[in-house]
Amino acid sequence: MSTLSPKTPGWLDWHPDPSRPAFALPPGTVDTHCHVFGPQAAFPFAPERKYTPCDGGKDDLFALRDHLGVGRNVIVQATCHGADNSAMVDAVQASGGRARGIATVRPDVTDAELRRLDAAGVRGVRFTFLRRLADAAPQHDLAAIAKRIAPLGWHVVLYFESADLPELERFFNSLPTPLVVDHMGRPEVTEPAAGPDFSRFLRFAERDEVWVKVTCPERLSVTGPPALNPERHPYTDVVPFGRRVIEEFPDRVLWGTDWPHPNLTGHMPDDGLLVDYVPQVAVTAEQRRKLLVDNPMRLYWPGEGA
Repeated sequence: MSTLSPKTPGWLDWHPDPSRPAFALPPGTVDTHCHVFGPQAAFPFAPERKYTPCDGGKDDLFALRDHLGVGRNVIVQATCHGADNSAMVDAVQASGGRARGIATVRPDVTDAELRRLDAAGVRGVRFTFLRRLADAAPQHDLAAIAKRIAPLGWHVVLYFESADLPELERFFNSLPTPLVVDHMGRPEVTEPAAGPDFSRFLRFAERDEVWVKVTCPERLSVTGPPALNPERHPYTDVVPFGRRVIEEFPDRVLWGTDWPHPNLTGHMPDDGLLVDYVPQVAVTAEQRRKLLVDNPMRLYWPGEGA
């Protein structure tokens, strides 16, 4: 039996007792951004990982799903598992059709493996450009992967920081698939939401088939207040950014929890209070229905009702 690796020093575990949200999610809500970590004993972490998390397996994820009133999940491959998608696929297959997956693959992935992932419920791949999380592959390798997955109808999920968009934008525009951007492109929220940097991101997002996740205010916030104790209006500095994205692209915005919240250092939010953040940025019933149900269903379960 292999020895389990200890967590990264200072690692914050996910909230053990999230509150019941005051905001009732509409039936069929999709959490389009969450992860599974192991459990390590069953699904070892990748040797090349840059962090070792706590366990956060499918049973914990599904328990949170039901507690919050979420209907479905999109499980994004965690960088701590590298290109071994076993834990993510296991969770998707255990969901009874209520989950889809986003994989990490390498350029040498076989057609048979892509077909296997597709049959398992995978609908895209993630390209991460944050060096502290993973070493980004060369752009020609990523372009080759995008070309391979395009015939499957998959999309590419992009994770980058706003400061890096100018040097990456041309490459992103060259990809032959729909694009989904994590966490609003990680804007610098100390700058105005109407300022030039975020406006540039929104003009990039105007490109056909670019979707934007209005996610991770706890990761973007500088002044908070955090979603704890029991703060009903958290992360007010991020709210203007979320509202602007939803107003400009109501039919291409997505929401997610980011559970189990990897690599947070300041605090670990109460997931119930994170749900209560939603009506701060999606201020009408129509906006909420599109953000939480209609848009993710169209992208991940096309042709199915909620």
